[in-house]
Amino acid sequence: MTKKTGFYAVALITSLFFLWGISLNLNSILVPHLKKACQLTDLQSALVDSAYYIAYFLVAIPAGLFMHKYGYKKGIVLGLLLFAIGAFLFYPAAQTRVYGFFLFALFIIASGCGMLETAANPYINNLGDPKGATWRINFAQSFNGLAAAIAPKIGGLFILSGITLTEAQKTVMSPAQLNNYLQGESDAVKIPYIIIGLVVLSVAILIWRTHLPDIKEHNANGDAPTNWAAIFKEKNLMLGVGGIFFYVGAQASVTSFFIRYSKFVGAIQEKNAADLLALAMLGFMIGRFLGTFLMRYIPAVKLLILYSVVNCGLLLLAFVLDGRFSVYAIMGIPFFMSIMFPTIFSLSIQGLGEKTKKGSSLLIMGIVGGAVIPLLLGRISDISSIRVAYLMPLICFTYIFYFAFKNIKAKPVQLVVSH
Repeated sequence: MTKKTGFYAVALITSLFFLWGISLNLNSILVPHLKKACQLTDLQSALVDSAYYIAYFLVAIPAGLFMHKYGYKKGIVLGLLLFAIGAFLFYPAAQTRVYGFFLFALFIIASGCGMLETAANPYINNLGDPKGATWRINFAQSFNGLAAAIAPKIGGLFILSGITLTEAQKTVMSPAQLNNYLQGESDAVKIPYIIIGLVVLSVAILIWRTHLPDIKEHNANGDAPTNWAAIFKEKNLMLGVGGIFFYVGAQASVTSFFIRYSKFVGAIQEKNAADLLALAMLGFMIGRFLGTFLMRYIPAVKLLILYSVVNCGLLLLAFVLDGRFSVYAIMGIPFFMSIMFPTIFSLSIQGLGEKTKKGSSLLIMGIVGGAVIPLLLGRISDISSIRVAYLMPLICFTYIFYFAFKNIKAKPVQLVVSH
């Protein structure tokens, strides 16, 4: 692989991190938006995250098997096609205003994104000098952070109306007036998701027509390919699956309910809250780039330990503070979440060799935490308060601290890149 070819491959695969970042981070807009349009409880609105992340869980092993047989490139193209189809399904979902249809469309989008993550994370991790693997995956994930900063702003401008009717206001409206209001809220997602679908489809065509270097992982000792039973004996990988589960659960919980939290704890209206979320996710993006830089001088695992401790502190601070100050504490969390997913992922697959694709599949299955933790948070919010519910991510970051501490002596991975 020439330097020019390698650079182009890294650039093209990095664009995928941006695309699924847009999709994922629009969920923080869809949760409060569909709550209005489809008249949902907090628990029901959390099914947005559940539909999304359950798809990751279900598609991960089939994606790994597909790419083990056909390679990364075909897996990426198939993932992009599913992504585009799901985005186009938002139009009929909005037209019918059936919540289950929205969840199905999100499930298809997430199935595509699950394929992309199963492929792109190990691909970028292995595409170059093994010593730069953690730096490379954090650099690519930085563009996921850029998407995280942009998506809430886009959603706030083009999806959220800024109008939230109280139950008293709804009771004085005629059925036709209420239906027109709800349909207008539902229709707001049509154009943004059609545009997303067209962009994703264009990228799929570009990648299909582009030569990408293939990645061949092998065992350092030349052993024969392993079966699935052997992969479950990799203790650090299994700890990493837990790390991904709790990280994604925390990320989904913190961001998806942020607008609700801002309204009920900080008395901040939804459009202003969306702007604050965009600012918080800008911190996420800055954290990704800054973290990538810091990893040249500080071991990634030490940053992971520090950042998990800080996030635990911010959640405790948010619980004891009142009003907007509590919201500001929550806004600081994304900055310190920034390096967590790529670092956990990279540490977890170190030394797997030929088992990397299967290990990657298990790690992507761990993303199902985003389906479970927000449901628990939503249920706690319904029976108690959103403020109390936001203590749930504290458990998640505590586990991440444990995982990082267990990896304090992690060694660099040894992999081979070939055409």
